[in-house]
This record gives sequence, structure tokens and C-alpha cells, in this order.
Amino acid sequence: MSGTCFMARRAARPAVRRQPLIVDARELAHFTSHRGGMMCLFKSVVIYLHFRLPAKLLLAVAPIALGAGCASVRFDTERVASYAFDQPLLTPLGQNYLPHLADRPGQSGFHLLVSGQDAFAARAALSESSLRTLDLQYYIVAQDKTATMLLYSALRAAQRGVRVRLLIDDMNAGNREFDLAMLVRHPNVEVRLFNTFSRRGSFGISRALELLGDGDRLNRRMHNKLWIADSAVAVIGGRNLGDAYFNASQKTDFGDLDVLAAGPVVADMARSFDQFWNSALAVPVDALVAAPHEAASSKFAATEMEEREAQFSESEYVRALRTTALGRQVRAGTVPLIVAPASVLYDVPGMQRAATDDTADRKETIFSVMRQSVESAQHDVVLVTPYLVPGASGVAMLCAIADRGVRVRILTNSLVSTDVPVVHAGYARYRPQMLACGVELFEMRPGDLASVPTRIGLSSGASLHTKAVVIDGEAVFIGSMNLDPRSARLNTEVALRIDSQELGRQLVALFDEATMLDQAFRVRLDETGNVNAPLHWDAIENDLPVRYAGEPLASAGRRWLVRILGALVPEALL
Repeated sequence: MSGTCFMARRAARPAVRRQPLIVDARELAHFTSHRGGMMCLFKSVVIYLHFRLPAKLLLAVAPIALGAGCASVRFDTERVASYAFDQPLLTPLGQNYLPHLADRPGQSGFHLLVSGQDAFAARAALSESSLRTLDLQYYIVAQDKTATMLLYSALRAAQRGVRVRLLIDDMNAGNREFDLAMLVRHPNVEVRLFNTFSRRGSFGISRALELLGDGDRLNRRMHNKLWIADSAVAVIGGRNLGDAYFNASQKTDFGDLDVLAAGPVVADMARSFDQFWNSALAVPVDALVAAPHEAASSKFAATEMEEREAQFSESEYVRALRTTALGRQVRAGTVPLIVAPASVLYDVPGMQRAATDDTADRKETIFSVMRQSVESAQHDVVLVTPYLVPGASGVAMLCAIADRGVRVRILTNSLVSTDVPVVHAGYARYRPQMLACGVELFEMRPGDLASVPTRIGLSSGASLHTKAVVIDGEAVFIGSMNLDPRSARLNTEVALRIDSQELGRQLVALFDEATMLDQAFRVRLDETGNVNAPLHWDAIENDLPVRYAGEPLASAGRRWLVRILGALVPEALL
């Protein structure tokens, strides 16, 4: 098995300005609480660092934020409830996939999507094969080539009579809202934005002010990622929609992991989508953004997107896609599937915990289920996460199972590969404690963009983005969740738990490959085991062992930034 699975940075996107609409949602009530201007400013600094927003915006609005309290926002618009299609066997996708699972009642089939090309091809093929519904839920839909092609594939499905529902978190939707407003001109397309800003368009002064003034609400995002076709087959995992996630960017790459799923778990994913879609936090885009006069017809939208797709269709990337077998296999229902018991874990919209609440424990959250599974490990735990902030309780748990003889191995970003240094600051403080109790720590090293190898961990570029856990080689978690307080308490997430030794073997093999010392740094204590002494990073370069005495390959400025942030930033906000 081969593929690219981890790393990159997001490019700046042009601004689009639209008219604001004030809206209401009952579920927002518990989000919003009054704070003084100084507290808003401090929290907003952390938010800006985490979301990688332009620093000049923060400097421009800081004086205003210091003189004002956090504002609350009413959201009020009508919407019609709708629900997932519940008869997948009446569709070609259902007929191609579900009969193969009939002799394993209650179980579902899974196929790892390791390379970005396969992940793109699977989504496009599901659009092309859908007959009744496409339900798409994403944190980011970038304004670039692959995202446009996938949106166009959904629009083509709508033109065939497929009902398309697209739900996007509003943190990053401003750059595409003009396109989204055009899409909904088609009668079979609906688009909703989750936890919206009242100011429209990409990040400018007005949105920056709103973020500073209402950070308690706007800091909480929908991080879920689902692509569901006919409630029969779905893609779930860590990828957003954009070039950086599909190995299509010449500058950046997020190495990531998805899984294609067929069977009963897809109906559960569809139910989770419905909860978000019908939430008061999900606002129809046409209530927020007015499409221009010339875009009043769906034909205009189709023509615009067709022209953009045509510009990309003869690219080297698309030519390579045409040679892959996966798209044909998805359409024909011949994708090799691992059949196993599985369950869908997801957070409920509007139920994120308060950022400062260290004790609240919702029942059956992704993190409570994962924690229970990790605590019950007997032999081996493998964790892959781009952002690792375990907290004191997480370190205590990992050390407790390590003390029982369980081997604990973790792969995360290095300082040089991470795209969010503020989160690295929260991780770095716990490294000595984890190493002292026997946890094995590996950190991703960035590759060379000029060469795009196919194995996970060797992916071309900047940053690990995969989220996966394997316990005792058979309990597998794959989804949108990071292992940090933001995912645990602020964002909503969705994940699969799959009980499969075969899938576990595949993921552990990918982990072993990604943590070879010519692909990753191994972090170690010094020879004395002193937790207060500087750490070492071991690697292999040019076939020779190398030991770094400080954060390897990171600039002095980035090292100092992390030290400052580590001393100042509250962990609960990471």
C-alpha cells in the first residue's frame, strides 16, 4: 500500500465583501457571555495565532477591543428541516456495495485513502455515481482548483436530479461565499454556513472586530469532515477540500488520511450530518449573501465552474488522476473493503464545553470513548496527531499505561513542520514527562516539495495532518479530531471506531514507515534521563546518524516565539 499522508500551509485568499445580516439561534445562547475588553483582547490574540490570521488586522483593531466589551450577536433566519435519504438499496451505489456486506450483518466495509490523489478521486467518483443525495460537511472549502472541481462535481450531480446539501463552517467560508451563493441558484442545491459571523466576506477589519468582540462564540468551530453519497458510501477523515489536502499544490501539502466506508455506519454518519444541518447554528447562505444579478440563474454558476474546471482538466495532476484505478473501482463498487464492526462518534452541535472547564465530562464524546479505549490497552498504543497537547491528565494516563508495560508511540509535528506554533508551545512543555515514563515520541520532518514520494510521512511539504489511533493493533480511530483542548472542548468533531486487526496492521505499518529516522525525528532525554536537561532529536541524514541538541531545523525566531507563547498562553485555549 502506498500514498501520501501528512503535511502543509494555507495560502492567502482574495477578499470577497457582501452585505451583513443579523441572525438568531437558540443554541448560541450558552456560547455567549460578557467579558471585559482586556479579556477579549487576550483570548483573541490566541485565536489569531491559532487560526493563522493576519497580524496587521490584530494590530489595527486592538485599540478598539481594549475599549469595548465582547458583543453578543443575534441570529434569526428561517430554514426548512430536511433529512438524509434512508433507502440506499434503491441506488446504484447501494446495490453495488451493500449486498457484499449481507453475510456480515451490522458490519461495514472500509478502505484507507492514504494518498491525496485517491482521496480526491474517491470523492469525485461518489459525486458521479450518486443518484439521490450528496451530503457534504467541511471545516474548509478552499478557493482553489481541487475544491472547485469537487464543488462542480456536486453541481453536476444536482443537474442530474441529486439533492445536494453542503454545510461549511463559517470561519473560512468568507472567501468562497460568492461561489456558494451562485451554487444555491440551482433548485437541487442547498448551502448552509455554521456558527456564522454577521460581517461577510474574507477577513478584514469588520470581521476582525467581530472576532475580537465575540471570541467566546466564534472561537468554537465545526471541524467535522464528511462526504456522503446516497447514504450508502461515505468518505470520513482529516481532509478538508483544497489543493493542500490532495497533493495538488506545488507549494504546500498537508499529509492526511481518510477512509472510504460503506454499510450501516454511513447511515449513522448521515444522522450526524442531519443534526448539524437542522441546527439553529446552520444558516442558509442565501440569507447571508446576495448573489450578483448576472448570477441569478444556475446556468451562470454552472458555466463559471465549468470554465474553471476546464483550466485545470489538462494539468499534470488531472492526467495522473486518470491513470488511477480507484475512481473506477469506486464507481463500480469493486474497491477492496475490510469488513468489520464499527461505530460513528460525533459531537452534538452547540454542546461544546466551555474553554475553561477542566472537569466537565460529556457522555460518549469522541474523547471519552478514545480515552477509555486507551486506558484499557494491553500491549500497544499508536497515536498520530498534528496537534498534541495532552494536559496533565493526559500525560498521567499515558504514563499509567506505560507503567503497566504497554508500549506507547506517538507521531506529531516538529516545530519546523507545524503550521500552528502556538499549539506546539502547549505540546513542548509535556515532552520531558512523557519521555521519562517511557512514551516514544516522534516528530515529523518536512520533505522536499520538488519530490513527492508516495509513502506516508514522506509527503512533500510542510505539515502532518493525519488523525489516527490504533490500540492493541485492532481498535482503530480515524476522524477529524486532534489531540488537544480545542478538539476536546471547543470544536465539534466526527470519527469512526473500527475493530479490525487487518486495518490496524495497515495503519501500524504506515506508522512504522513514517517514523523511520530518515523521515522523522525521535525525541529523547539526555543520557542521564534528567527531565530538566535539554532534549535531543535523533535522525538519519545521508545514511549517517545525526543528533540535534535543539528543535531541529527550526529558526531562532520560531524557537523564541514558542518559548514566549508557552509561558503566556492558557492551555485551555489551544
